[in-house]
Amino acid sequence: MKQEHIVINDNSVYSAGILMRKEQIAVIALAAWLTVITVFMLVAQTFDIGIFFVLSIIGFLIIMKLISPTYIRPGYIRYTRYILAAGIVIFCVFVALKLLEILGLEIGFL
Repeated sequence: MKQEHIVINDNSVYSAGILMRKEQIAVIALAAWLTVITVFMLVAQTFDIGIFFVLSIIGFLIIMKLISPTYIRPGYIRYTRYILAAGIVIFCVFVALKLLEILGLEIGFL
């Protein structure tokens, strides 16, 4: 049985009787990605918050690139840039902590 995907406008997709906006599809895709990461880390018994965070930021970037329109900038895209900036700052903190761990240095408050 063949399913049809009909694009209603630039923001909505009609598939199998359900009308979904790109933002809703992005939330579902990100939740699925985070679930896959968590399951694989728990199966491997090596849950590392740094790796989890880096993989989740990569998934977030890919999903935002896929749903963002080319010639206009909706409100939700503007606000995701703040989330992205905070993610990059936290990523830099993880990199700095790993470098200090490799060099054998300690920070007093950590």
